[in-house]
Amino acid sequence: MRILAYLGLGVLGALAGVAGSLLQGGWTPLGLLLALGGAAGLFWGGAMLTRTRAGAGAPAAGWAIVVLLLTVNRPQGDFVFAAGAGSYLFLLGGMTLAVASAALVPSERPMLFFSPDAMARPWPRNTGRDGDKSPRR
Repeated sequence: MRILAYLGLGVLGALAGVAGSLLQGGWTPLGLLLALGGAAGLFWGGAMLTRTRAGAGAPAAGWAIVVLLLTVNRPQGDFVFAAGAGSYLFLLGGMTLAVASAALVPSERPMLFFSPDAMARPWPRNTGRDGDKSPRR
């Protein structure tokens, strides 16, 4: 089941790479932010879904393979990436986001940064008489 999740995340990463490559060149300032935001959301979402670094690495690998293949000029002279600051920011920014998502994966923390048993208790466990959080002695 986990392998299917990684394969699905890799395909989503490839699709995000194609969409981001077209967006960053099509809408000059906003397209770059939108493409990097989508890539960051996908990388972080994969890490949160699987709780592993591979969860961030699978979509990042799909993204990187597609983006690097799109940087190659064809013999006819066609290309997707122009030589400009936006293209380089997209390439380097996406790779930086992939590494940051893999490095910051919350493997020990529960999903969405709070534990289910904390949701069941509406008040802290060790409260004193005055409402402070120090245990009773």
